[in-house]
Parts: sequence; structure tokens; C-alpha cells
Amino acid sequence: MIVKRMGGALAVLLALSTPVAGAQDAVAPTTLNAQIEGDIAPVHDPVLIREDDTYHVFSTGIGPLGQGMVSHRASRDLVHWEAAPPPFATLPAWVAGTIPGAKNLWAPDISYVNGRYRLYYSASTFGSNRSGIGMATSATLDPSKPGYGWRDEGLVVASQPGDDFNAIDPAFLADKQGRHWLSLGSFWTGLKLFELDPRTGKLLHPGAKPVPIARRPVPAGAPSIVEAPYIFERGGWYWLLASYDYCCKGVNSTYYTVIGRSKTVAGPYRGKDGSSLLKGGGTILLRADLQEKQRFRGPGHSGHFRDANGTDLIVYHAYDKDKNGAPTLRIATLSWDADGWPTAR
Repeated sequence: MIVKRMGGALAVLLALSTPVAGAQDAVAPTTLNAQIEGDIAPVHDPVLIREDDTYHVFSTGIGPLGQGMVSHRASRDLVHWEAAPPPFATLPAWVAGTIPGAKNLWAPDISYVNGRYRLYYSASTFGSNRSGIGMATSATLDPSKPGYGWRDEGLVVASQPGDDFNAIDPAFLADKQGRHWLSLGSFWTGLKLFELDPRTGKLLHPGAKPVPIARRPVPAGAPSIVEAPYIFERGGWYWLLASYDYCCKGVNSTYYTVIGRSKTVAGPYRGKDGSSLLKGGGTILLRADLQEKQRFRGPGHSGHFRDANGTDLIVYHAYDKDKNGAPTLRIATLSWDADGWPTAR
């Protein structure tokens, strides 16, 4: 059994956000982002999943008391969020020997695979591709349940100077044929795809070259300014989310999210206009607020979430101008047009 960010019923939220047909004075739609509150900042590189009646967000480690390893928040309704126990209190043992200087863990990914929750996470130092992605597993996300406890499974894939990719920003996918994949990447020559062993969750072919899935052409020697891949399936297509331009500069961040689709996991992924993500193309899905508002800047590092009723959401972070540029949890609903392309609101 494999669950990728499985959600629960959002009927109440969706009812609140949808005007009654034929109403004379219909209330303007209220987005989930307009309601979200609680412990929602600082949140960077979030992913979302649901176990029973509780939603869980895992994100880059920011905060005290173990939250600097991987941060964890929980909610019963996707609106009100509280801090939850982090998976790790200290860096996993493999990190110190593989990634000298790493102090926290970045950009986790969470799925439910074969009876256990699988948490991929990355370790690096800023601006370096001496990086690694590890994996930890637990029978449950609820500390009050029997079987709770994160078991670190060690290193999955690493990169080092001389490699043309950066082993951070992992995202897991099980395709329609039952093959397992890990997309990853930040800058260097772009986003890559590795096939995984379904039994272990680690590389199926250690040493094999990854498949390129997105990059932005640049002058020789310059980095490809793309990161944070996330692939999901809908309507017979595989959809790739990617973040373009620069994060991590507060309100000066120029991050934005693009999307493309392909009939195969390995691509090629193209935007609605046919432009290739291997050539810096794609369709823009998330940008900063309009000029007249400009509160939430640099929306990116998006992950997909599908609830039990089939509603598609994306979870991401943006920098809040009203809170000194704090990276803040954001969740948007995807609406699909007649041509089968999404709009986020």
C-alpha cells in the first residue's frame, strides 16, 4: 500500500469557500490561505500528509528543541496549526561523516509506503553540492500510538563536487506501473530523477546516472536556477512542479512555481504552450501577490496533496512582508480548466 500525501474530507472548507448557486448576494470565495493561522511561521519547504483525522506538515528544520532537524506541525482542519514533536532530536549519525559542517536538515518529503511512513530529508551547507539525502521511517506519525518512533535508515543518495547535481529537495513517487522514483535537485545542471528499489526505498541502481527532468539554460559555468521538484499523477499525466529563481532572501525573494506535464515519469515535461522544462519553460502556477498588495513574496518549493474526495491542493512557503519577510506556510486549492490545466487559488 502506498499513500502519497493522502488527505481527508475538505467538504466543510470547500463549502465555506464556494458561493451558493443563484444566490443574489453571494459571499466572495474565502480561500484556505485567507483562513490559515497558528504556528505557520517560520515554515520553509513544507510537505503535507494526513493520518486518521490529523494533517501533518514537515518542513526544513528551523527552531528549538529538535525542530532544527526537521520541523513538524499538525492540524485537524488544515486551518489551525500547532507545533508537533519533531522526528529527530539530533543529526542522524551518517550526516557528520558525509556532510561536514551540516547543522540542520532541509526539505523533507513524507509518504506512506508498505505500512510505514517514509520521511526523506536532505543535509547540506548553503551553496555547496556536497549534500546527501537520507531516509527515516515510523509506523505512525502520532506519538501517542503504539509503534511511534523514527528509525533512521541511512543515506539514500549523495552528491559531491564534480557531480552535476545537488542531492537535496527529495520527492517520492510511485508510478502507475508500481515503479518507485525519487526526484531531487537544486541549481547545478537542474532537476534529476532516480529510480528506487520498492523494497528498501533506496537507489535501485547505485552508481547509475540520474535522468534530467528540468533545467534552465545559462552561460557556461553558471548554475541552472531551478530547484524543488515534485511529481504527481492526475488524469493520465505526470505533473512536475519546480521552483524558478531565488529563495531565501525574505521579501526580496524572486521565487516562483512552474508546472509541466508528461505522459511518462521521465519526461519530457512541457508547459501548456509546449515549452520544455528542460529549456527553462513551463506554465507559471504561483507568483507573488499583485503589485497593489505584494504581501506574500517568493511563493515556491511546492508539494502536491490530494484529499480523499479528489481535491488537489499544493502546499508551499512564501515570505510575509507584514512579518519581516518570515517564510510562512501557504496552502492553495488547484482548479482544473477544460484543457486539463490547473490554476491555484
